[in-house]
Amino acid sequence: MGFARTCSVALLGVEGVVVEVQADLEPGVAAFTLVGLPDKSLTESRDRVRAAVVNSGGEWPQKKLTVGLSPASVPKAGSGFDLAVACAVLGAAERIDPRVLSDLVMIGELGLDGRVRPVRGILPAVLAAAGAGYEQVVVPECAAAEASLVPGVSVLGVRSLRQLIAVLADEPVPDEEPDDQSRPNPLLAGLRVPGADSVGLSHHDQGHDLADVVGQTSARTAVEVAAAGGHHLFLEGPPGAGKTMLAERLPALLPRLSQEESLEVTAVHSVAGLLPPGKPLIDVAPYWAPHHSATMQALVGGGPGIARPGAVSLSHRGILFLDEAAEFRSQALDALRQPLESGHVVIARSAGVVRFPARFLMVLAANPCPCGRFSQGDSMCECPPSVIRRYQARLSGPLLDRVDLRVGVDRVDRAALTGRGARGESTATVADRVREARQRTAARLVGTPWRTNSEVPGRELRGHWYAASGAMDEAERSLERGVLTARGLDRVLRVAWTVADLAGHDRPQASDVALALQLRTGVPRGLPMVVGAAT
Repeated sequence: MGFARTCSVALLGVEGVVVEVQADLEPGVAAFTLVGLPDKSLTESRDRVRAAVVNSGGEWPQKKLTVGLSPASVPKAGSGFDLAVACAVLGAAERIDPRVLSDLVMIGELGLDGRVRPVRGILPAVLAAAGAGYEQVVVPECAAAEASLVPGVSVLGVRSLRQLIAVLADEPVPDEEPDDQSRPNPLLAGLRVPGADSVGLSHHDQGHDLADVVGQTSARTAVEVAAAGGHHLFLEGPPGAGKTMLAERLPALLPRLSQEESLEVTAVHSVAGLLPPGKPLIDVAPYWAPHHSATMQALVGGGPGIARPGAVSLSHRGILFLDEAAEFRSQALDALRQPLESGHVVIARSAGVVRFPARFLMVLAANPCPCGRFSQGDSMCECPPSVIRRYQARLSGPLLDRVDLRVGVDRVDRAALTGRGARGESTATVADRVREARQRTAARLVGTPWRTNSEVPGRELRGHWYAASGAMDEAERSLERGVLTARGLDRVLRVAWTVADLAGHDRPQASDVALALQLRTGVPRGLPMVVGAAT
């Protein structure tokens, strides 16, 4: 009788559970039994592992073989257990010393020829192994750079099962034929999904500059405030006024991600199979703009079996832009309300419950009516009032109550569009102010779990970070008149802190709160729509 064990990782969303892979050989009729709640693709590993071992020069044991995945109560999906299963079997057959395997974590799929193929979710799997105290992991060679992002873990990248057997048995490592760089690499198929090449992670380097936006002083101010404080933004205006232009230029205003944020974002994109080729670490804010026909599962996550991340998680620490927001399904939009408040989304399925991070900056853009011409300054709209009300009601009150900034984007006039006057501020200039404002915010929030003003709970704002004396009077009167909800009052104070950080004030002044109230309600109050100009 032979017995050996090693470890792998089962992913539930972006959270991993270390799984002990045990192999037991007993005399009897040759059979291969796999237990421990495997899914279909994992059950098929019996055939992949057997062929890989034989084609790697090993001898398959002709005995009764049982492979157990423990804990048995955790659902296990995918082909990433192949490498661990093969080594556990070889350890039980004494081809490899079982003592060498017990402290290793192995992640990778096996081809029938013994090549080790990459799988999705390498980074969160290695993070889970490191969190459980393991210091050595074995991964496919082409995914070693991604695994090496985790500090304190020794990573061994292997190209084939033959190489791994030689390393573990302390034998000469065979040379593998290098890949032909002029031909497509089929191994990369394990890391990418169809259509991934059309997904833009960021607009930092795509030439989008705020100076290209003509006029729109109030909308430019709202975009700057949104970037500085992480506040959700609603842009409403006729077609062609510049709503999409403004949204596309917002990611370039955000500072680059910190190391911790980069690991969070990379883990989500690794699980989704959306990591850019040759770039294992995402260090810029992601930008996600789903089409208005997207389903609720596409927005918040889901799918058969273990749920996959949706747009709210793929835009974690970045921008979620919903263009033509009124055309989205109401049920899909209302599903955003919970992640907007909590910063994560929990999806319950029969196969298990998964939790994905979802701390994103949401930008909504919509026309005021079906024809797009309804406004106080435009008499060309022919939509009946009832149609306009139904169209605007597609964005529910509870959803809009979670949006901090609401700005009307007016049609650009001929003089502004064709004039040769001075251009607006560039992205670089505004990004510098945003970075300085975020530094002031970080200094104030040091020692807390929050990074931006939009994340600070209302009770903490009211209890620890006060506005100047009398600065909130007008906002509190708006609460009494029913113009603001209690949540809305807290959000006005958050925006006021962001305006104060941009203006360099120690605490929000009356002018900062007034501008925040104007940006919140969309009601003009006779203030210059420029940060700091009202002071």
